[in-house]
Amino acid sequence: MPKAYWVSVYSAVNDPEKLAAYAKLAGPALTANGGRFLARGEPAKVYEKGQMQRTVLLEFDSVEQAMAAHDSPAYQEALAALGDGADREIRILAGA
Repeated sequence: MPKAYWVSVYSAVNDPEKLAAYAKLAGPALTANGGRFLARGEPAKVYEKGQMQRTVLLEFDSVEQAMAAHDSPAYQEALAALGDGADREIRILAGA
């Protein structure tokens, strides 16, 4: 079974305090569900039409595990803390 990768890309941070509250809850919720943080922060370099946007990359053992982590009660609590504090998208990709 291929590993899965969770990619979060932030287009805007609207409330840094809400983002901090989210991060305090989200990190433990995702690692408790098998996630491993590989990278997070602003890109070192962007190419083509890329934008300097905060990006988070996690690895999971499977797509199902990544989706279960997202849907877990602990992560849903983190999302509630974030509320409208950031505009972003999350993509879950199956590894090659």
